[in-house]
Amino acid sequence: MKTVGIIGGAGYIGSYVTRQFLENGFKVKVSALDISNKEKYAHLYTLPHAENLELAPLDVQNLDQLKAFAEGCDILVHGGTPFQLEVEDVQRDLLDPTIKGTENFLRVVSETPAVKKVVFIASVAAHNTDFPMPAQGFAPDHVYSEKDMPYYSQESIPYCQAKYYADQAVRKFTQENPAPGFDIVTVSPVGVMGNQLSGREDSTSMGVQFLFKNKLAPNDFIQMFYDQDVYWALVDVADVAEAVYKAATLKNLHGKHYLLTSESWRVSDISLMLNGNEPAGQPKTVYSNAQATRDLGVQFKSARIPLNQYAEALERAAI
Repeated sequence: MKTVGIIGGAGYIGSYVTRQFLENGFKVKVSALDISNKEKYAHLYTLPHAENLELAPLDVQNLDQLKAFAEGCDILVHGGTPFQLEVEDVQRDLLDPTIKGTENFLRVVSETPAVKKVVFIASVAAHNTDFPMPAQGFAPDHVYSEKDMPYYSQESIPYCQAKYYADQAVRKFTQENPAPGFDIVTVSPVGVMGNQLSGREDSTSMGVQFLFKNKLAPNDFIQMFYDQDVYWALVDVADVAEAVYKAATLKNLHGKHYLLTSESWRVSDISLMLNGNEPAGQPKTVYSNAQATRDLGVQFKSARIPLNQYAEALERAAI
């Protein structure tokens, strides 16, 4: 039985990734920032084959803990950088865990011979820090792909900047180490939608869906999306987990980057679908999933499916 270590394996996306590996016969080691917080990780023990699950303490800025976590793993999935739009201290709470955590991780993996595959769960922000707005210098109808030069703006929100810099660290490492003894693959989801596997109330992804469903704007950044009725590229959280699993288990993918995306909808239509209604408009393609479909074999579902599932789950909860 092979072992996969999943940093962030109890989070919104990470829980689906953990389930995917458990269902495919892996022993799964999940990182726990606070292993004493049993409620935070309780949902993982309800997953099929949870007898093959292990929790291990890990702060990505702690080299000794990283080394202990990587020990004995055949595959490592790094999805533990925080998805937070608002933090008290940008450097402490966002930039350091994201950027320094990635650099520490690469250093540790280089010193762990057992690891043969590494998958980074990055973000569309690594390709365009102005997401969901168009990147400056690109035509309004441009379809973004992995061939585009990543776009960075100092005016972008800190979360997007952090994901960009972390991804740049991975790209730099890959370029400087063409044969490091293990393969590195990066996947970059767009706006991830769907129900969560846990009952936690601190998920930013679930929070975004709640805001769009109820047309709430806690700040000017979110209000801008309603005012401009922007197209938001979406992807089903279960499809993201499948793509991560395929990236981790298929061969000859070293150095590859994959955008994980379905179609894009205007925010007004997303709101309608999150409320169980038909959209008024039509979707369009803003980000391409052609490379992920070709190499990973993932058939991305229409974004209507996770949006409808979210609406149906809330309706059942209200009964």
